[in-house]
Amino acid sequence: MSSRDHKRAALYEKFQQLRAATHSTSVNTTSIIVDAATYIEELKEKVETLNQEIDSSGTTSSDQNLPMEVDVETLDTGGFRINVHSEKDCPGLLVSILEAFEEMGLDVLDATVSCTDSFHLEAVGGEDQDKDGIDAQMVKETVLQAIKNWSES
Repeated sequence: MSSRDHKRAALYEKFQQLRAATHSTSVNTTSIIVDAATYIEELKEKVETLNQEIDSSGTTSSDQNLPMEVDVETLDTGGFRINVHSEKDCPGLLVSILEAFEEMGLDVLDATVSCTDSFHLEAVGGEDQDKDGIDAQMVKETVLQAIKNWSES
């Protein structure tokens, strides 16, 4: 096979790859190039739309950027069971939550934490004897505020 045939075969292969990448159904090389140009323009428009959505959502909205589940329930013993879960790992979040517990006078009696590839905290907390009037809603709001403060830092 001559070098001209090798070049022609290589060029044909490249056109077929371009055709597959752009989902073109054309057979003619000119039409494949036109389809590829159209496909590139569509991708540019999608990128622009996504960038506009990111800009309009703002960078301070931690609820959209960091989906978290926070559940707090009151136990019969007078304490609370706190569950915090995120699909993303959150370096430093545990410290922020524990500091928030300390500030509100909530002692952590038992805790299970996983920070590998995701974040999961299950804690049982009880009130300091000196503190009074802490309820599940206050604990949940404190945890949510700790998460917000953590995400902003």
